[in-house]
Amino acid sequence: MSTEKEIRELVDRWAAAEVAGDVDTLSAITVDDFTVVGPVGFVLPKAAWLDRYASGSLKTAKVTVDELAVRDHGETAVAIGKHSEEMAYQGNPTQGEFRITHILARRDGAWLLAGQHLSQIRDPRQQG
Repeated sequence: MSTEKEIRELVDRWAAAEVAGDVDTLSAITVDDFTVVGPVGFVLPKAAWLDRYASGSLKTAKVTVDELAVRDHGETAVAIGKHSEEMAYQGNPTQGEFRITHILARRDGAWLLAGQHLSQIRDPRQQG
């Protein structure tokens, strides 16, 4: 199986686990020092990221990833795509479209998520 196909399947598993709030799968498909940089600049280490699901403070209704482009660098890879989501954090609903960068590491022959970075998609002509 090609690296691109493996990573696309992993990203699909991640999105499904986010919607299901499946902490076990999310933990299993990420490295121990997995880190997320959120769309407004906050940084979450793996334990804090998983706790949002385990505590029920984050409920994700929908996640889609389109336009995924994968670059394979041997034991690491970078996949950049368009991430759309509908969720509620502490009961406050939110939705949005973001550019997402997945950083992946190959461990024992399998790809795992090492990090993610989300940025809001905005029209550059509308700065301010």
